[in-house]
Amino acid sequence: MNCELLATCSALGYLEGDAYHKEADCLESVKDLIRFLRHEDDTRDVRQQLGAGQIVQNDLLPIIIQHGQDKALFDACIRLMVNLTQPAMLCFGKVPDDPVFRHHFLQVTSHLQAYKEAFAGEAVFGILSETLYTLLQLDWEQRQEEDNLLIERILLLVRNVLHVPADPCEEKKVDDDASIHDRLLWAIHMSGFDDLVKFLASAQSEQQWSMHVLEIISLMFRDQTPEGLVSAGHARSAEEKHRDSQELEALRQKELATKRSRTLQRGTRHSRFGGSYVVEGLKSIGDRDVIYHRNVHHFKNYTHDTGKAVRRVPKRNRQARECKDKRRSALNVRLFLREFCVDFLENCYNRLMYLVKESLIREQTQQHDETYYLWALSFFMAFNRGNGFRADLVSETMSIRAFHYIERNITNYYEMLLTDRKEATSWSRRMHLALKAYQELLLTVNEMDRSQDESIRQSSSVIKSNIFYLMEYREIFLTLLRKYDETRQPHSYLKDLVESTHLFLRMLERFCKGRRSLMVQKRKVRRKRSRGKKKPSAPETSPEALVETWKIVEEELRASGFQLSASLTENTVPFDATSETPLEEQKSEAMVRVQDALLGRLAPEALGLLRAAREVWPEGDVFGSADVEPEEELELLKQILHANLPRSSPPEPAEEEEEDAAEFEEEELESIQVSEKEFNFLDFIKRFSNPGIVRPYLLLLKSYSKNTPHTNHCIARMLHRLAVDLKMDAQIFQLSVFNLFNKILSDPAAAAYKELVTFAKFVLNRFFSLAARNNKAYVELLFWKNVGAVREMTEGYGIDREETKPTWTEVEEEELRNLYEAHRHSEEPDIVETLLPLLSNSNRTRRHVVMQLVHMGLVENAKALKKPKKGTQIVLWTEEQEEELQMLYEEYKDSDDVLGNLLKKLTAKRSRARVVDKLLSMGLVSERRQLYKKRSRSAHGKSTGKAMSEEEFFEELTQGLPDDSGDRDEDEEEDESEEESEKERDEAQESETRHVKRRSRSLPSTEERGPDVGNTVYALQQDGLSGPLMWLQRSLYKTAIYRDTDGCSQDVPFVPHGKENEDAMENQTFRRLLRKLGLRPPANEQEIFWRIPAEISESRLKSAVAALSLREEEPKGGEEHDSSRSPIGESQAKEVEEKEVEEKEVEEKEDGKEGEVSGEHRAQALRALRLKRQRKRHTSGHTAPVSDFTPSEETDNILERSREKTSNKRSRLLDDDNEENANGAATVTAMETNDDPDSDREDISAPVKRRRKLVLIDDEDEED
Repeated sequence: MNCELLATCSALGYLEGDAYHKEADCLESVKDLIRFLRHEDDTRDVRQQLGAGQIVQNDLLPIIIQHGQDKALFDACIRLMVNLTQPAMLCFGKVPDDPVFRHHFLQVTSHLQAYKEAFAGEAVFGILSETLYTLLQLDWEQRQEEDNLLIERILLLVRNVLHVPADPCEEKKVDDDASIHDRLLWAIHMSGFDDLVKFLASAQSEQQWSMHVLEIISLMFRDQTPEGLVSAGHARSAEEKHRDSQELEALRQKELATKRSRTLQRGTRHSRFGGSYVVEGLKSIGDRDVIYHRNVHHFKNYTHDTGKAVRRVPKRNRQARECKDKRRSALNVRLFLREFCVDFLENCYNRLMYLVKESLIREQTQQHDETYYLWALSFFMAFNRGNGFRADLVSETMSIRAFHYIERNITNYYEMLLTDRKEATSWSRRMHLALKAYQELLLTVNEMDRSQDESIRQSSSVIKSNIFYLMEYREIFLTLLRKYDETRQPHSYLKDLVESTHLFLRMLERFCKGRRSLMVQKRKVRRKRSRGKKKPSAPETSPEALVETWKIVEEELRASGFQLSASLTENTVPFDATSETPLEEQKSEAMVRVQDALLGRLAPEALGLLRAAREVWPEGDVFGSADVEPEEELELLKQILHANLPRSSPPEPAEEEEEDAAEFEEEELESIQVSEKEFNFLDFIKRFSNPGIVRPYLLLLKSYSKNTPHTNHCIARMLHRLAVDLKMDAQIFQLSVFNLFNKILSDPAAAAYKELVTFAKFVLNRFFSLAARNNKAYVELLFWKNVGAVREMTEGYGIDREETKPTWTEVEEEELRNLYEAHRHSEEPDIVETLLPLLSNSNRTRRHVVMQLVHMGLVENAKALKKPKKGTQIVLWTEEQEEELQMLYEEYKDSDDVLGNLLKKLTAKRSRARVVDKLLSMGLVSERRQLYKKRSRSAHGKSTGKAMSEEEFFEELTQGLPDDSGDRDEDEEEDESEEESEKERDEAQESETRHVKRRSRSLPSTEERGPDVGNTVYALQQDGLSGPLMWLQRSLYKTAIYRDTDGCSQDVPFVPHGKENEDAMENQTFRRLLRKLGLRPPANEQEIFWRIPAEISESRLKSAVAALSLREEEPKGGEEHDSSRSPIGESQAKEVEEKEVEEKEVEEKEDGKEGEVSGEHRAQALRALRLKRQRKRHTSGHTAPVSDFTPSEETDNILERSREKTSNKRSRLLDDDNEENANGAATVTAMETNDDPDSDREDISAPVKRRRKLVLIDDEDEED
């Protein structure tokens, strides 16, 4: 030891027995040691000398135990021990490669292990716990900065001691025996330090220590497994006993097989000579057969490699090393840790994980601290699953955010694994930790599905729907399997990856089976490669083209009189002032620029360049003399045009020496398009049918004897999906796989691997049956096969090529050439569609013709024959077309279908949207509704003057009476455009007569009455969708209440909760009901759910709620929902009646007795028509259904009601509600008496109000 260090250590004090006597300069000596450590060299010589002197064991620990009351000395000793116990990895940065530094590294590690053994006592942690408890009792107002520093140093000291690795050479102990780490944990427990750790994790005022606490907890459980702690103190379960008995039976079978083979190898007669044998068919190095000089029983193990030197595997190709195995601690330690886990989950887990996650997101932690978070997530969630699963204990980490965070970390770790090759092992371990956390999240979601609580099952369903919807979560296992590298990722990583993939596929398969269809997100990446600006095509320089060009240039110059504009003269510069080329050497370039201008037929620019160049380079008269005549200039330009001028080639970019130079030559522009598609589970499994994914499974299968039964089941299940479900068993036809199957089948303990044995026999049977048909199957065993190779191997070679390349005879090629030459200059937009029907062979497709035209050289590439897009692609309007449009509009503006006539008569065909926009811009119409198509059933009979039919006359008579049953068929036909039909009805009301307006004023509006959804509601109720109907009714009612109270409205998403409501949203009838009620489907791929539009008023929502009231019986005929069946309907009916009172009072004053007279005439006509139809029906032999009312009585009832509506309005409104209900019941009874579909009684008992219809033209749906 250095003399200065030795003197400083001697000045600390001395240990006499169990008592430590400190010197007067003890505090100063501790500070000097801290100063020495601050200036140590790269070999950490000071640290090694202090460790060799055992200063921690003999001085520092006795000082803090016996002289802990000296606060300054205690603080200094803690500072020194924190420095001395820091990990060797932090001291050296990494494990040194140099042998000298590696020796120093191991020396420091051995000293740390000695320190850890010294700390494994209750006295040390007793004084640390007391000091920490005293500091934590202080409020934050009383706590000084020194107190916070001491708390942090104590936590760091405990963390450093727990971090010290175990010495495998010294600790050669079996399971259930106490190691140094176990003794340290027991000291922590006996001193109460573990309770302080739990307090720091749960206390709101101590959240600044959250990261330190999580590190200490993770190091405490370093050697433990969740399963081992769960089973601590419990008797072995039946499953564990069965598993152990299977392992023992497998070992017993192997031992018996070994004994049997040894017995067979012994000869019946002893011989000191083994004998010599000639192996026929097996050639030696020469041309002769191999001569075998050993016992014949050993021949099956013979190989040519016997006796050869083992070839050394390069370091970069060696398999990744496994992490150290877990060991089982002493029982009392496991029990204490189990209780710690239970308390931690109940009181600390959610809060601590939230604080750590926030610190990680805000980057307030050190590098790689997220690994502690990932470990804690996987460990404690696994413990929670095994110890009576409770979802509320791990709710903080059970969310989509947790999945996203872990998925992002996995991606980041894999990228660093590829880039940081020196630290690939560390990145691989972090990636494995993230994978374990992801696997634990999936296991917890799967456990939530089995919960008895309905809310927990719904939460798991929501999480699964999000996971399966997003592509990054759905395809993460595909990517990890494809990118697996055994040289960087250990065997345990592959095991966890295969088990996680098995779990994910099982959950996804179960999720898809419970649904008719599953929509998932699809991302499509479009890459555009830009190679810079394309070079402009060189103009033609043939003699004929030059003559034509010169003719045009000459005419233009003579027409202008050789005069140039002032701007052209001033702005023309014949040289490049920024170029490094000298001015005198730019003459030839100026001449080339003049020639380019002439070839481009830019005569003024060429003449301007010529004159400007003459001023810059007057010597030699290269560009003509100063007093040149115009004709001489013209001749000079002609010579320049025809001259063969030397052109300099553009400079080639310098070659770059970097490896990625090729990537910078082309710029990749990526655009990600997000859309939705229907998910198919079998198509998703097909993506696993790839040699790069199958190979890791077979690599893991090689260690089948060491794998757990669950791991072997996961491998067999995936191979079964490929071989049986996808019928891709030929993909497993590989020689190394068959060699592995041979080992499994010949294994003495094969009875323990029944699943693998059955699958191996199945694959071998399939191969031999294929080999009987395909004599090349044995050669195919040498290669891994993709999907195309599998298809060729099973179905035949060359099938696809024969199908994709049809043969063309010489006669057909000549016919195609003649037809193409005949039509190539035609104005047809798509020449291929023109040629197809003219070909003699009608089996040719468009693709065949395009490929043959390219093959024959008639076109450059297939893009030249690209199918034109739909739409006219005409945007600009000429003056003649505008005049034509105006004339046609004046001619047809009074017709029923203005826009339809315009589209038929226009010469230049355009889309509806273009024509409507042009009419609006020209001012011919002021709004789009003027172009709506007019439809009126009664207008035809009135306008033409022809005799109206009986039905038309009946409709005219009943157009003023309130009922919508006659429009039911139209509503069912137009349910896809319910919003448009409402606009039509609003427009139709304006065009009705004054009398019809008054009649309609006495009734509720369409919006207040609600849509006619009676039959639809009844059909859904019969299909068992009463629950979704009630949910729809509640949602509409809540929205109406919010809009009534808040006074503002916006689109409200219609989100289904529960499997029943989700299934209802997939029902076409239920969707048609939503459209009738005015709900809007998702507008684009950014929206997922239906929406209640903002324009639907509160009253209309309440009427829709009333219309959705469930019925006990099937609605008859034109029966509608009565608003009085719900509380909303009753209040609404009262409001309507109050409005009717006011409106009808005004109406009576205006009309007087005219309404009564017209009502009587109308009623008489109805009666006559009704009696006439009854007589026709009886004479034709039709038997009417039995009814309690005769036709005359029924007609009288109708007439009485019509008179009450037209004359006795005020008295009717003052009647009691019971009379109204009775009157309404009579109407329903009259409707129900006639069940004959051919009967018209329904129309008389509930007359239909006919209106003129307008067709809304949907311009937005038309393609431009």
